[in-house]
Amino acid sequence: MTDQAPRPDRIDLPLDGQEDRRAEEQAVGVASFILSLRARGIRDTALLRAMELVPREVFAPRRFTDLARTDVALPLPCGQTMTGPGTVAAMLLALRVSPGQHVFEVGTGTGYVTALLARLGADISTVERFNTLAEAARQHLKIVEAGKVRMEVGDGLALRPRERFDRILLNGTVPEIPDALTALLGPGGRLVGALAGEGAPPRLVTVERTEEGELRQELGAVLRLSPLVRGVAETL
Repeated sequence: MTDQAPRPDRIDLPLDGQEDRRAEEQAVGVASFILSLRARGIRDTALLRAMELVPREVFAPRRFTDLARTDVALPLPCGQTMTGPGTVAAMLLALRVSPGQHVFEVGTGTGYVTALLARLGADISTVERFNTLAEAARQHLKIVEAGKVRMEVGDGLALRPRERFDRILLNGTVPEIPDALTALLGPGGRLVGALAGEGAPPRLVTVERTEEGELRQELGAVLRLSPLVRGVAETL
């Protein structure tokens, strides 16, 4: 009886085959990601397309890259959190962004939401209180070639005289909507964030300024968001 060569435990594909497999796995992951958003009631075509094309894995911490296309929040440096995609989608859906609108974003974080706003055609001014996160976000936005983004390190909840925006997005919760922010809304302007009442979970809040100049506030679904803090971080 002749000896037979042992069968290998696995077959190593050539490099191009490995790349094809990775591309296929990535495509499946993106498709599942979009289907999960649709299952949550997100039907807006432009928003779904933006979330398909903007790679969340670029913005996620490296050790959590495999979770980037899942609907989970991820821990970030400076004690912050990368908001789950489902929450992000709900907030952007409520914001109703149209191409060319001037959007003020409070809490840049990793820059992921900023990139989505850019993909939706917005002209963005974004503020981050942590210099560490702002620097990382700048690099992320360069990688995905996000356009029309102005970023600064500062207090996004502070008074900003003489500025007006079509849309304002608060990437976090506040106990009440600051007058300093509603003052930035022109007629037809809209602000979206989350209100955290005492002893109650944060809920989506939409504030709209009518053409007559009045403010209308509406509460929506419960959201999982971290609090927004006033001021600029001194050390991070």
